[in-house]
Amino acid sequence: MDLLTQTLSAAAGNLLQPAVLFFALGLIAALARSDLALPSEAAKTLSLILMLCIGFKGGVEARAHGLDAGFLKAAGLGLVLSFLLPLPAYTLLKRMGLNTITAAATAAHYGSVSVVTFAAAQSYLSSIGQAAGGYMSAVLALMETPGLLTAIAIAAIATRDGAHGKDPDRVSAGKLAHEVLLNAASVVLIGGFFIGLITGHPGGAKLATFTGPVFQGVLCVFLLGLGVRAGQQLAAARGFKLSLLAMGIVLPILGGSVALVLGWLAGLPAGDLAALAVLAASASYIAAPAAMGMALPKADAGVYLTLSLGVTFPFNLTLGIPLLALAAARLAGG
Repeated sequence: MDLLTQTLSAAAGNLLQPAVLFFALGLIAALARSDLALPSEAAKTLSLILMLCIGFKGGVEARAHGLDAGFLKAAGLGLVLSFLLPLPAYTLLKRMGLNTITAAATAAHYGSVSVVTFAAAQSYLSSIGQAAGGYMSAVLALMETPGLLTAIAIAAIATRDGAHGKDPDRVSAGKLAHEVLLNAASVVLIGGFFIGLITGHPGGAKLATFTGPVFQGVLCVFLLGLGVRAGQQLAAARGFKLSLLAMGIVLPILGGSVALVLGWLAGLPAGDLAALAVLAASASYIAAPAAMGMALPKADAGVYLTLSLGVTFPFNLTLGIPLLALAAARLAGG
């Protein structure tokens, strides 16, 4: 089977996943101007359930597997990627004509990670027998914050001599640190991971239904709501330059490719390599918008939400995940 055939087969297989089809339903409904919508409080609750399941199940599997050298390598690479990926993202976005603040805030989204993209990747990798180690959920938690800090530093350095450097709307460092480090996503992911790590298999058995079938159902409903939001963002993006919208595909390809090369050089197995690449290719649309809204309130939220949620998320969900999984399998000799 040649590479093109494998690529098309992998993409087609992922498109037939229930979660992806529910996302497509929401997207089509929004573009058709249906009144379908997921209440914001319901969406927040569902996202917390997803993060709890990912963190807890990861902790259980990590306990069974052991936090060995594989975890240390993946965690180290994840931290490096999260810290550094906003730098090329910022440079490319500036070349697209974005102002400094908006470019930095948008770059933050591509240094942080998407929990739901990771959840969809977990489901797909398991379905093709290429599951990642449980400790990758801990890597996910580690990668959520560094990119946000890098982007804030970029904005501070780039505007230190300008008006933005004295912006009275800027929040205190303590308040920002609290938002970045103690937001709901971080607390639930990390807390769930350690609870799973402590309780191990007996705890996992008690919550098997919750982290298994219930998780899949919650993921489908959550993606239905995200499909609606993505469709709304795309409908509002008609005035955007095509070159700017293309960054929503270029940046995840760049991040995923860098992760594949570094992970391959580090000797990560196929599942971990694919998961790391998906994390590097994802874009946060939950934690990052909240943090950037506080740290860089003058950034254009329409730009970073359109790129991360309206372009990057659908791209990864339909094509990015299967392509990265295929590339990881080839690199790792799978």
